Amino acid sequence: MSDAIKHECGLAFIRLRKPFSYYQQQYGTVFYGLNKLYLLMEKQHNRGQDGAGIATVKLNTEPGVPFMQRLRSSATQAIGDIFAKVKDEIDEIEKYQPEITKYPGLMKGHMRFLGELLMGHLRYATQGRNNVELCHPFVRYNTIPARNLAIAGNFNLVNADELFKFVDVQPGETHKNSDLAAMLEVVHHFLCKADEERTNGLDVKQILQQAFSMFDGGYHVCGLLGSGDSFVIRDAHGIRPSYYYVNEDVIVAASERAAIRTAFNVGENEVHELMPGNALIVKENGEYSIEQILAPKERRACSFERIYFSRGNDEKIYKERHALGQNLSETILKNIDNDLRNTIFSFIPNTAEIAFYGMIKGLEDYLNNIKIERIASWGKDIDEEKLTEMIRRRVRIDKIAIKDVKMRTFISADTGRNEMVQHVYDITYGTVRPGIDTLVVIDDSIVRGTTLRESIIKMLDRLGPKRIIVVSSAPQIRYPDCYGIDMSKMGDFVAFQAAISLLKEQDKEHILQEAYGLCLELQRTNTLHAQNVVRNIYKPFTTEEISAKIAQIITPSGINAKVDVIYQSIESLHKACPNNLGDWYFTGNYPTPGGNRVVNKAFMNYMEGKNERGY
Repeated sequence: MSDAIKHECGLAFIRLRKPFSYYQQQYGTVFYGLNKLYLLMEKQHNRGQDGAGIATVKLNTEPGVPFMQRLRSSATQAIGDIFAKVKDEIDEIEKYQPEITKYPGLMKGHMRFLGELLMGHLRYATQGRNNVELCHPFVRYNTIPARNLAIAGNFNLVNADELFKFVDVQPGETHKNSDLAAMLEVVHHFLCKADEERTNGLDVKQILQQAFSMFDGGYHVCGLLGSGDSFVIRDAHGIRPSYYYVNEDVIVAASERAAIRTAFNVGENEVHELMPGNALIVKENGEYSIEQILAPKERRACSFERIYFSRGNDEKIYKERHALGQNLSETILKNIDNDLRNTIFSFIPNTAEIAFYGMIKGLEDYLNNIKIERIASWGKDIDEEKLTEMIRRRVRIDKIAIKDVKMRTFISADTGRNEMVQHVYDITYGTVRPGIDTLVVIDDSIVRGTTLRESIIKMLDRLGPKRIIVVSSAPQIRYPDCYGIDMSKMGDFVAFQAAISLLKEQDKEHILQEAYGLCLELQRTNTLHAQNVVRNIYKPFTTEEISAKIAQIITPSGINAKVDVIYQSIESLHKACPNNLGDWYFTGNYPTPGGNRVVNKAFMNYMEGKNERGY
């Protein structure tokens, strides 16, 4: 993606079902669980760059022995930093007792993080970036063992203020905007209540039903309880992804299917999707069940997971991204008047590569059909030279853009910084025939258009193409997200900028004021959640009109090539990703009332000149 936006967070959970001595004998190491947790986290490293954390729980400890531990880091390489500290602890123990790793029971007693329950989290911040205090897991400690609780997740809640009020908690400055802090307090409230009332084991299902019925958002959450129970739960719309795997040795959950497959070397069908509204509940004795906690609602799994966030090594995601590119080939051909001879195709590194392969497949299918038709039309009038020339025709492919990943600019002043940002990408010279060729480049999505305008378009124009067409494998991003992605400022979206420009050009600015007035009235009546007012801003224009204006916005001055933009349609998106129909950032069709409240608040912030999040 040329415009970097916040990834989703990542989650990893492991429950060891056998004694540590078993893993020592079966796998040759007492650190089997920690090794697998490290693997699960690294294989989801794409999901977190701002920090990481782990938590573990030891079962059957003596009273007074610490059993719940947590370690967090906001270092540049947070996962490595955490597990380096774990290794330092192991080395320190071995320094004085070299043979201790051969005795699993002793190791459990001496090493803090050698627990049967393990949880890992990769953080992409939506607030308080690089503050280690905001890294998951969050923990509530208590002198009563069962009331200890560690929670981490991939989510955003839009009703954190209401949740703090419900439990009558005044959060500190660090945590006042933290939805995880709000979630922790609510779950802990019902946990303590259940512990007070129980006569036997904890009813984890009831605790989850009481707590999670209060949360407005999309979530994939894991919790470790001091009782030895644990859970993984997914929201009722299935907005955030969740997968699990179970065998006799372990129970595992993660945000991505491929991470589990790689870490445990298992087949696709052995890893299951945790269905919307369900929870994987693991009891203290290692038995598990899948329980329906919330009544499942219309499935609205996030389509951005398939377009961009999740790693493309999952076969289903690979096929879907391939289809996203292939679906665009017909529109591209129409846009270039089927002139493949004078068109070069490429992609903007690096995550658009799979969609690029799909786009090329669609173009090659068209070219092959043309070859068949032409050859058939010759009848018997075929000579070897003519046939050879026809068969050798290919779609022209080149790697045009090269990203200098390690390049950073040390200049903070805008004028100098923009000049340096241009050079984060570089080009392959000699690939384009100046003044003749059209250059088509595909990107995952276009969010702000800033990198295209400040860097990529200028860079591509240096090659001298007659025309530059930027293709987005995603539809136009028009609305904020409030379920995990940090996209909540209306002014950031180039599609919104385009709509505003068109309103001004056509003397329709009254639509802005009318929408703002309606938002104020909804706020006054406490019904800001009732409708998405921002849809009115886009209504006067076709998708093509907005795309054309976006092309103008991302075209910097001094560019010789004509710049156009082609977007994926909503219909083609759904066709490519039929099981992930969550499309609110494209359509404004939010799955929960909180989404409408966020988009309206974000619009009000824009109208009032406030550069702050909508939730």
